[in-house]
Amino acid sequence: MVFIPNTFGLTIQADRLISWPAQAGQFNAKQNYLVVGSGSNLLFTDTHFNGQIIQVDNQTFNIRETDTHYEVTLGAGLNWHQTVKRLVEAGVNGLENLALIPGTVGAAPIQNIGAYGVEFSQVCDSVTGFDIKSGNIKQLSATECKFAYRESIFKHALKDTFIITEVILKLPKNWQANIQYGPLKSLNNPTAGEVFERVCQIRQEKLPDPVKLGNAGSFFKNPVISQAEFERLKVQDTQLPHYPQDDGSIKLAAGYLIDKAGLKGLRYRQAEVHQQQALVLVNLGEAIADDMIQLAAHVRQKVYDKYQVRLTPEVRFIGANGEVDAESLLEQHASTGLSRNS
Repeated sequence: MVFIPNTFGLTIQADRLISWPAQAGQFNAKQNYLVVGSGSNLLFTDTHFNGQIIQVDNQTFNIRETDTHYEVTLGAGLNWHQTVKRLVEAGVNGLENLALIPGTVGAAPIQNIGAYGVEFSQVCDSVTGFDIKSGNIKQLSATECKFAYRESIFKHALKDTFIITEVILKLPKNWQANIQYGPLKSLNNPTAGEVFERVCQIRQEKLPDPVKLGNAGSFFKNPVISQAEFERLKVQDTQLPHYPQDDGSIKLAAGYLIDKAGLKGLRYRQAEVHQQQALVLVNLGEAIADDMIQLAAHVRQKVYDKYQVRLTPEVRFIGANGEVDAESLLEQHASTGLSRNS
């Protein structure tokens, strides 16, 4: 038995740990498996995973220059934040808005991570991995990855069949700071290093350190609604933060909705809606999976009751035998009986 790393701080075991590619020969494609980096976007719903845990240990870090771009090859086992920091210090700009996102490089394309106006898909050139069905190494272009908001092919058609080992990023030398997001607008003609430092400061002020308080960062995605739905909500809440999208839809701030539903600081057993950032659900120290699930279900229901907007979990739910449908599970646990001091 081995323990599975996860930033919620839950005690979860699995049958076996395989370091990839060094121990790839031990992998059994007929058994359940799960690729885990630091477990920063996973909520395990059971105390045991019936299968193999794969940790990719590729630490490749290579920068190649063209006339117009930096082509950066990164191993999936690298720590994401440390990689962003390393690139900024090397004068390779473009990832600074994504500083302090927990997890590994290999997890970034799966979730199409994003923050402060930048998404992984905007800088991705290709993703390489081991295709379990064919037994071959494959390289997918950014287009083939089918990126969308917090989505990719790795969560759908290639889920459970593709082990990401490496990514290639393409970062333009003609860099311009992306400071359109509210807290960054105060920066005046900043360097990439200054954007990096400001993003780190913002995240450290708003988000709890998972080493001290177990969490997975944003628990829910920011909902995207139609213009007609937004017009309805704008009458109800004239201060509603909103972000128009290229396709005419409107993105809302999930943290704002949770806060305005009166849920910030709500506690259920050992799980709590974070006091400073309502989008984060935290383990107060001795939470079990059910505590987190019950609280998340309650938050989701209360936001729907107030705004008629259904929040979708950003965190992936992993059961004893693999990933489970998070929305269905939350529907099953929906409750309005939680109290602030449960």
